[in-house]
Amino acid sequence: MALTNFIPAVYAASTMAALETALAYGAPGFTNRDYEGEVTEFGGSVVINTVADPTIENYTPYTAMTGGNASTSPQTMNIDQKKVWSLDIDDVDRAQARDDQDFVSKVSARAAHLLAKTADSYVAGLMAAAVTPGAEVTVDAAAEAYDLLVDLRTQLSQNDVPIEGRWVIVTPAFHGWLLKDPRFVSSGDALGGTTRSSGVVGQAAGFTVLESNQVPNGPGAGAGKLVIAGHSLATTYADQVTKVEAIRLPDKFVDRLRGLHVYGAKVVRPTCLAARDVIGV
Repeated sequence: MALTNFIPAVYAASTMAALETALAYGAPGFTNRDYEGEVTEFGGSVVINTVADPTIENYTPYTAMTGGNASTSPQTMNIDQKKVWSLDIDDVDRAQARDDQDFVSKVSARAAHLLAKTADSYVAGLMAAAVTPGAEVTVDAAAEAYDLLVDLRTQLSQNDVPIEGRWVIVTPAFHGWLLKDPRFVSSGDALGGTTRSSGVVGQAAGFTVLESNQVPNGPGAGAGKLVIAGHSLATTYADQVTKVEAIRLPDKFVDRLRGLHVYGAKVVRPTCLAARDVIGV
């Protein structure tokens, strides 16, 4: 093998780390990773049990309680997505690279970015299918953008969604409207540039606001975008970079780098999501 510094285990871990930092809808904190350890290979599934609420009743001294049996409602998350990346490196081109290991690291990072975009679109699509956005709304002013977030906040509160950990993912254009509203600027700037480098662009109306180009299209006829807000309780996501390899092609002076990413997701609590079909962003 020409890539003498290539260590599959090391690069698999590196690709996975880069993948997580590039995710939006599937990012830790935006979905839960409770079943991450269950993923091994494509084609598996994870059975998720949701425990029923306990019974609340009045207590009368010396009187037996009615009680309630602990019951679960199983849901299955299929690990049914598989994506691969590959890149051929000719010996002539490789000879011009000063450091094989650095070169492969950059290739792996770029692969992770592209895999993340694909996975994000998949998770966003599942969320979009699980939520009812209501009538289309138009946002063409800063105040309207912020007020829309307040409406999403109200809906989540009415559904008893925990306040801590709420998020909303918006388009760059929607974020642009927010930047013109002093209510967002005064609170959003508190996060600073370090946090924003991962896609988080501020705090507004009780949400962590994240900007993404993977915001799905709205279901209406107005070519809107579906701005989704929620909590990590809504969706579970699990993925694994199961293979990263470098192989020598038999009929060329070429090394092929390739990797396999398997994942699955499921919206397990749709009431922990809220959305609006927004025109103008």
